[in-house]
Amino acid sequence: MSSSKDDNSTYLDTELRPSKWDDYVGQKSIKDNLGILLAAAKERGTVPEHILFYGPPGLGKTTLAHLISKETGRAMKITSGPAIEKVGDLASVLTNLASGDILFIDEIHRLNKTIEEVLYPAMESGTLDIIIGKGPSARTIQLELPPFTLLAATTRLAGVSSPLRSRFSGGLFRLEFYTEKEIEEIVRRSARILGVALKDAAAKTIATRSRFTPRTANYFLKRARDFAQVHKRDLDEAAVQEALELLGIDEVGLNPSDIKLLTTIADKFSGGPVGLGTLAAALSEEEATIEEFNEPYLIQLGFLERTARGRTLTAKGYEHLGKKVPKDLQSKLL
Repeated sequence: MSSSKDDNSTYLDTELRPSKWDDYVGQKSIKDNLGILLAAAKERGTVPEHILFYGPPGLGKTTLAHLISKETGRAMKITSGPAIEKVGDLASVLTNLASGDILFIDEIHRLNKTIEEVLYPAMESGTLDIIIGKGPSARTIQLELPPFTLLAATTRLAGVSSPLRSRFSGGLFRLEFYTEKEIEEIVRRSARILGVALKDAAAKTIATRSRFTPRTANYFLKRARDFAQVHKRDLDEAAVQEALELLGIDEVGLNPSDIKLLTTIADKFSGGPVGLGTLAAALSEEEATIEEFNEPYLIQLGFLERTARGRTLTAKGYEHLGKKVPKDLQSKLL
């Protein structure tokens, strides 16, 4: 691999992205359903129906969109909810689509509601209604759009309005967290692309600490590769462990902010319950960051619980911190 590739992490992220269905690991149910949907559309000679992917970040929503584009041989235009600020922005994107093109909108839950309403007829009947002028002299122009497929992704399905969700006639697909075995397979494939010799135990160590997320696993792999390269070492289990320790990642994948959150609940709030706002203030952190980044994994591991009265540390959480479990813990979880 050339040094220009090594120096460009954005290029590497693109290189590590699967380019065909057989290379895409996991999400078998989604792959099977998409395979039928795309094959049926191809046999009918029509464009695939609109599809919405949702789930936590880093699980492969954008990758699936790219694979659909390659599988169907159709060009894909990419934008995001925050980038479409005015109705004119959306109109410009839609009117520049060729017949059969795919439009991918990332973070679609951040679309302005006014813009969202303009999208409805475009998705349903292939028309774009534009209002010209204001007041009594205002008039509506209806533009015919070429057949297209809208692929969208969101990390917050609740933020997508019900009318918009209902227009994804191809289906709503939730991406699930990966198993450690699947993450190991992904890491080994990425190592081959990066041109590094990754020991089996090292791949397992990365998978164990990757929060069941391919993006995180690839990030750890690249940082471990850098560590081994600089220290002139093999990319074995010991090198991976030292590299992750340098990043502050513990044996189950918790980072310093996760540990700080658990420790704060244990020490400052006697294990909880504590409200999200109070916890965010104590950590000097945004509520959304705690809810969307820290909590899902901590809850999945069983270290934290959300109760009607607030966030509470569990017995497993105390044990992971090496702290004594309080006798009244059970009553706090009720």
